[in-house]
Amino acid sequence: MTTTATHDRGEVTAGATGTEELMSHRQILEVLAGLLAALFTALLSSTIVSTALPTIIGDLNGSQTQYAWVITAALLATAASTPIWGKLSDLFNKKVLVQSAIVIFVVGSVIAGLSHNVPILLGARVIQGIGMGGLTALVVAIIGTIIPPRDRGRYSGYMGAVMAVSMAGGPVLGGVIADTLGWRWCFFVCVPLAVIALFLLQKTLHIETTRVDGVKIDWPGATLLTAGVSVLLIWVSFAGKATYYDWISVESALMVGAGVLLLIATVVVESRATSPIIPLKIVTERTTALAIVASIAVGIGLFGATTFLTQYFQTARSFSPTEAGLLTIPMVAGMLAGTVGSGQLITRYGKWKSFVVAGAFLQVVGFALLSTVDHETAIPLIGLMIALLGLGTGMLMQNVVLAVQNTVSVHDVGAASSVVAFFRTFGGAIGVSVLGSVLATRVTDLTASGFAKLGIDTQGSTGGGGSLNLAALPEPVRDVVRASYGDATGRIFLIAAAVSVVTVIAVAFLPNKPLRTTIDLQPSAADEEYAKV
Repeated sequence: MTTTATHDRGEVTAGATGTEELMSHRQILEVLAGLLAALFTALLSSTIVSTALPTIIGDLNGSQTQYAWVITAALLATAASTPIWGKLSDLFNKKVLVQSAIVIFVVGSVIAGLSHNVPILLGARVIQGIGMGGLTALVVAIIGTIIPPRDRGRYSGYMGAVMAVSMAGGPVLGGVIADTLGWRWCFFVCVPLAVIALFLLQKTLHIETTRVDGVKIDWPGATLLTAGVSVLLIWVSFAGKATYYDWISVESALMVGAGVLLLIATVVVESRATSPIIPLKIVTERTTALAIVASIAVGIGLFGATTFLTQYFQTARSFSPTEAGLLTIPMVAGMLAGTVGSGQLITRYGKWKSFVVAGAFLQVVGFALLSTVDHETAIPLIGLMIALLGLGTGMLMQNVVLAVQNTVSVHDVGAASSVVAFFRTFGGAIGVSVLGSVLATRVTDLTASGFAKLGIDTQGSTGGGGSLNLAALPEPVRDVVRASYGDATGRIFLIAAAVSVVTVIAVAFLPNKPLRTTIDLQPSAADEEYAKV
């Protein structure tokens, strides 16, 4: 038994079986309460950590490269696990799965809070990423299972609002916690919130699942994919640094060769698997293929560039974690306006493509403006730039997923949604790793130049951007390092702007298919009448 929603213009039933029960707006909101509480818990914990990360890495005596990998490890684990969770959601009980994802995320958070060095923290972030992958795939899949695409913009807007609130409150709360209780509580704080989310899910989420016999999870494909991506990301992170290896070297050739071979093996395995982790029939469909390209570009730009925004405020501009969190609010406000506003308008008028294209264009403009940032740029001006970036992102991200869900059967919603989420997170892992490497290299060059003017010999210094424990440095040296971070940040935004052009091209060619009013692909008589209104 499946369910569908009621339209304001009249009741609409899905035409797949003709036996679906209607869900009222209130019933849908009750289900969403538990789902969004779970998503809020994970997102809040992630955004809390983002603000406290400069303090964390400084306290653990980590480097710029390790700073990037604390983010990359979680994103890579999220990307690798998302399609697995998506496949599981099409086979097993979604309620149990989403509750399991919350528990895994909490376990990772507790271990992270107890970490006493960077390697343990990285392992904990991997566990967190696995749980986050489940929440990313399952929340979207469940929404896609119970709500028709024509109405989904409205409820996606609610999800976007929760994301915006968590992104707005997280950095501020993380800053306050880091300044008062200590950074470890940035991980511990999610535990009581997770308990609340589990209680709400147990009470409100009731969904039946028909298990398909004989279907297996494609573990070889998932393993090969993760290994191939990991090797390439490790190569990018450490190449070009004197203490590791050059871009053109035997080590680089071996790592690139191994990564490419692993990814080729992934394609071969996926093409032969009876139940591939990334279904090629979905990936090769035009809408999904273009959405994947757009999602990779979005991930590279959004996760990669904005990850270093709070670091810019703290490291380059000397703001406290609390102040850095407050300074990110304009971007979150833009995301909230873009997500909720476009969702409501899409539900009202049934038109989605113009919002997606406009959002992609605004992203390019936002990143291009941010590429001019240096260590003296006026803070109010930066606020306007990131607000514009947030507006474009809000109009783009969820609506690309909506376009994909509109083209697949309800039985493939979990797989299709998770594939798009996977490639967006995969792009984010690439972006954080690549842009983090670019930032570290640029900072090293600028600090060497600054130190030379002070008469300080930098021969034999370590790569990776140096230590982020600035409090331990003499004031003249600290000033050089801060200015170097500020002047180097604009370059990563410039790269993000160039990548975002790919997003504009991809979404421009998306087929502008009308949003169906049924949950599944088959039209019903009610749909035909609704289309005439």
